[in-house]
Amino acid sequence: MKGKVYHLGNCDTCQRIINELDLPKNFELQNIKTEAITKEQIEEMQALSGSYESLFSRRARKFRSLGLHEMDLKEKDYKKFILEEYTFLKRPVFIIDDSIFIGNTKKTVAAIADVLKTN
Repeated sequence: MKGKVYHLGNCDTCQRIINELDLPKNFELQNIKTEAITKEQIEEMQALSGSYESLFSRRARKFRSLGLHEMDLKEKDYKKFILEEYTFLKRPVFIIDDSIFIGNTKKTVAAIADVLKTN
């Protein structure tokens, strides 16, 4: 099993989830604040999730301050904003083999834990 986690190092929720899951040693952790998401990485996430919108966080502070809540955003817009501003990525994002898990809901974290147990 190979895995990667896109997270924020200073996000308590991200850190709690990472610690809770007891990830295998070979998992790669990428702090998206100190190591920006590349075009290739966001395209891989989109290919696995089916859309850039599913990766986009409307809870980011800048979502309202930039007036994005009043715009009709398209897929290319979601991609552009995630690449420009790391806080727009819904986090954490786990990629385990060919599966993607986005966000921090209990259901998502439980699904990650199930995949880790079965491998």
